[in-house]
Amino acid sequence: MTELRLNNTVKVLGVPVGTQTSEGLIQFIAETIENGDRSVIAYINIHAVNLAQKYPWFKGFLSNASRTYCDGYGIKLGAFILGHNIPERYTAPDWLPELASICAKRGYKMFFLGAEPGVAERAAQYLIARQPDLLIINTHHGYFDTTYDCPQNAAVIQLLNSQEIDILVLGLGTPLQEKWLSENWDRLNCRVALPVGAAFDYLSGDTWRAPRWMTDNGFEWLGRLLANPLRFWRRYLLGIPNFMYHIFRQKVGYHTE
Repeated sequence: MTELRLNNTVKVLGVPVGTQTSEGLIQFIAETIENGDRSVIAYINIHAVNLAQKYPWFKGFLSNASRTYCDGYGIKLGAFILGHNIPERYTAPDWLPELASICAKRGYKMFFLGAEPGVAERAAQYLIARQPDLLIINTHHGYFDTTYDCPQNAAVIQLLNSQEIDILVLGLGTPLQEKWLSENWDRLNCRVALPVGAAFDYLSGDTWRAPRWMTDNGFEWLGRLLANPLRFWRRYLLGIPNFMYHIFRQKVGYHTE
């Protein structure tokens, strides 16, 4: 998928999780652009690891990403049980403003793709209000036909490639955004692809986010579940126990990667 490969990772149920800090990841993104390289960044949470056990293509995407990072406290806990240390958990709504600050200072161009119509634009406006020099060249909603060879998909790719962007921030949700990137990365001209899940919804203020005492102490999943139980009950009430079951199986030697 890309020439740059992972380093400084630990394996959680066979999935590589980067151990760099958010500052280190932002520095890597900047170096990618400055050096004229190309990189795909991927976040790892329990949902991603569970999907990787189910779909070989998704596990391949995560394994071939240039960098991954720990997006959930469940991953930190799972890694700890397996004898690994991940020093920092950070999620896109928290560290995107830091990345935006660097982009504003260095003139990196961004494109926001994803979410419902208008949401990515409002997320962009939120960041630009904080960083007036930030260059978010364009936005586009995620409600288009993502089939590889369909006209709508081709039109979105043409729009992206006409903008001369450095960073594509992609909020189509997991695993659609990863599937779309795995199929279209070679057709994109951007330097960095950054999937961010539901980050646009939170930055725009369209979706309620749990308070800091929850998000900073391992209960962001509970906040999402309370806000939208019909959508997330399976992911969390079934997904978290399933993840921990396999973690303990590996711990006692019954799980092989």
